[in-house]
Amino acid sequence: MPTSTNRKSKHKEFSPSIKGTIDISKQGVGYVTIKDQTIDILIRRENIKNAMQGDTVEVSIFKVGKANKRPEGVITKIVKRAQNELIGTVQLNNRFAFIIPDNKSFTKDIFINEKNSVGLKNGDRVVVKITDWNDKLKNPEGEILHTLTDERVNEIAMKEILLQQGFSLEFSEEVIKESEAIPTQISEEEIAKRKDMRSILTMTIDPQDAKDFDDAISFRKLKKGMYEVGVHIADVAHYVKPGTALDQEAYSRATSVYLPDRVLPMLPEKISNELCSLRPNEDKLTFSTVFQLDETGQVHNYWIGKTVIHSDKRFAYEDVQQIIETKEGEHKEVVLLLHTISQNLRKQKFTQGAINFSSEEVRFILDEERVPIDVTVKQSMESHQLIEELMLLANRTVAEHVSKIKINKASIPFPYRIHDSPDIDKLTNFTKFAGRFGYKFDLSSPATISTSFNKMITAASQIPAQSILQTLGIRTMAKAVYSMENIGHYGLAFPFYCHFTSPIRRYPDVLVHRILLECIEKNIHPIKAMEEMCQHCSDRERKAMEAERDANKYKQVEYMRKFIGGEFDAIISGVSTFGFWAQTVDHKCEGFLSTAGLIDLDDFQYDEEQYALIGKRTKKKFQMGQAVHVKVVSANLVKKQIDFDWVK
Repeated sequence: MPTSTNRKSKHKEFSPSIKGTIDISKQGVGYVTIKDQTIDILIRRENIKNAMQGDTVEVSIFKVGKANKRPEGVITKIVKRAQNELIGTVQLNNRFAFIIPDNKSFTKDIFINEKNSVGLKNGDRVVVKITDWNDKLKNPEGEILHTLTDERVNEIAMKEILLQQGFSLEFSEEVIKESEAIPTQISEEEIAKRKDMRSILTMTIDPQDAKDFDDAISFRKLKKGMYEVGVHIADVAHYVKPGTALDQEAYSRATSVYLPDRVLPMLPEKISNELCSLRPNEDKLTFSTVFQLDETGQVHNYWIGKTVIHSDKRFAYEDVQQIIETKEGEHKEVVLLLHTISQNLRKQKFTQGAINFSSEEVRFILDEERVPIDVTVKQSMESHQLIEELMLLANRTVAEHVSKIKINKASIPFPYRIHDSPDIDKLTNFTKFAGRFGYKFDLSSPATISTSFNKMITAASQIPAQSILQTLGIRTMAKAVYSMENIGHYGLAFPFYCHFTSPIRRYPDVLVHRILLECIEKNIHPIKAMEEMCQHCSDRERKAMEAERDANKYKQVEYMRKFIGGEFDAIISGVSTFGFWAQTVDHKCEGFLSTAGLIDLDDFQYDEEQYALIGKRTKKKFQMGQAVHVKVVSANLVKKQIDFDWVK
């Protein structure tokens, strides 16, 4: 069990010039947040200069705040732009055009010169790319990438969400040309360099609608109760070479983005869906971890290296789940043995102190125009756990393997996946609240904290009004990130962990493959900028999650528009000084109920310790996890907000 110390700094001292990320309010005032600092820096409108929402900036501080007040500063440099493409509306001005951004936090219109204004009409909706930020002028200059006038409102909304987080909607011509130029045939020369595992039974297990298969499992019996289990991962690094436009684009994106109605891939389709997709009945190049283990999941030996495989069978999770439950089906002996091994690995993980973070995954059923017509809740099945545990085994094995290799007694720069132990202050408030529901926490050590969490999650999952505790508990946890500084992964209870198993959709996995190959070939070239690359990948992952959250919220609003005036049972999922959020039991859609709507009932005050609004006179509570009955009064697509009224 990793016993890392919490990394968050509590000091509030600032150097005269410092780097951070700017958040611009609707009033035009900026706030620059600094990593590991608890107080941000106030930037007044006149000192924002040419900075835009989400930009990484350098700030010069000219007024140090007293006590807990914010210091004030001025933007001195734009380090990195958060967004270069955006959606807006055309406004013609003689021979020129201006694009009025949809995103109101983007405070300047985009100038389009005469040459690029040809064919534009007033009111056209367009995607514009900023080509010159014109630091000394009022408006940045841009060029039109696409006209969106004929596209549906929800289509434009999804694109806007992606662009706001800095993700380009399409690949450049150079990137597409590079990917299309890669040969599709595997040469005999390349096969000769690899371990040939094409004769061993190999299968993929993925969602029913999956298009790219980046992992496969092979299996064969050995002697004396031993088994060989291979975890084979698409060899993306073989095709994506450092320094190419393809590699630069993959690094820039750093991750694929999964929205309710689409996937924005990290790599072009030629690579993700063709060359590197481990489709059945095709020879494929892979990077593999091959384990010799017994039925208990105990690993006796392992091998890591480049391979060539041939997938014999493509399973959907539902197919494998049916075999597990009925003990019947194609390759049932292999599937059932893999199931036994994975469940034993899972038990070992929790025994060592891992936290059971598995939760409900809400999915929308969409019509032909991508409008939600129903909601389903996807539960974690044993077939999911089969793949999950084998991927975890491969990831931690690779991380520990690389950690043992030194250059001049120094560790190799490597993108570990780390997860810090909880902040005790945050956790203490949560545990007091959980105690009101009868759940006791032992905070004496990281191991006892995780054990307490698991007991609460198991008990609360059976009670809808209390299952929200799991979500609240997760919020108290640190976020997993990439870092050279290995402090272990608290949530998984692994002292060594990395991401090796999804290079089609995560750039850190590509880095891991490259470093791993250098270790195997004993030809290591340390990456000096590794920590910077880790931070970039962590930042892009966070942006992707924000895009996914915004898109899910949009689809919730789009779905609930047909229920205006309807009443539903709900669970309070969040509380603040100005109201509370509630999630409908049937649809898992979250709406807001303002304290203004409760004014006739009482004057409500926010109690942070109880996660509750409490009436001054009546002492009536609206508390996190409480069951309520609500009425849908509005569903605003622009604000991505559902509004509720409370019903007695």
